[in-house]
Amino acid sequence: MDLLKFAFLMGVMFAVFGFLWGFVRLAITLLRPKHIEKNMIEEYSIKALQYFFLIDVTFLFCLHQNNSEYILPYELYTGAMILVLYFVGKLQNRQKRSTLFKASLGDNMKFLTPMFNLRAEIGVILFGMGMFAFFIFYPQYAHNPISNWFYETIVGIEEAPVIGFVFKIVGFFILLSIVNKLLNGIFYLVSGKPLVTTSMHVGGDKKEDDPNKFDDFEEL
Repeated sequence: MDLLKFAFLMGVMFAVFGFLWGFVRLAITLLRPKHIEKNMIEEYSIKALQYFFLIDVTFLFCLHQNNSEYILPYELYTGAMILVLYFVGKLQNRQKRSTLFKASLGDNMKFLTPMFNLRAEIGVILFGMGMFAFFIFYPQYAHNPISNWFYETIVGIEEAPVIGFVFKIVGFFILLSIVNKLLNGIFYLVSGKPLVTTSMHVGGDKKEDDPNKFDDFEEL
């Protein structure tokens, strides 16, 4: 399969998975008793579960693309690189959002500030990539009812005439975001400066981001 097409299909898959997972998060929120507040452990336990199924579905996607029980080398490298860039992009996006909320709202409205813990974020990313490596050596464990349902539903939505086209557009922008991060990383390694730099305004003051941080599309 063409490398660019493979990366594009992964972007579409990420978009549809994010859409489906939104309903899962909504169900968890509705089922949680009102007197129990969400805490950091619950937040990152759910995130670890989300990353597990996203990794699993990604692995199933790679297997079904070549009709094999084993992932091909170029799919391995491309899939792993895209996953890392995608996760890092989401981490940066949440970090910026948390910083913006803290700077704008202060300590009086902490309950509105999104939960963010850098160590926990890195931990769930490492957990996800560890599961990806595990499935490479033990692909039979990638098949389970929930992951199979996610995969089949994603394929069904992707092939739908109207909504599938919408998610292809979203997937295209996700792919652009990933390519942007890849190019910025390469330019930073070669020249010491990223190809694109961004700035963030908080409370009327202009603050320059670190040169190794890149802007990202809104998190799905």
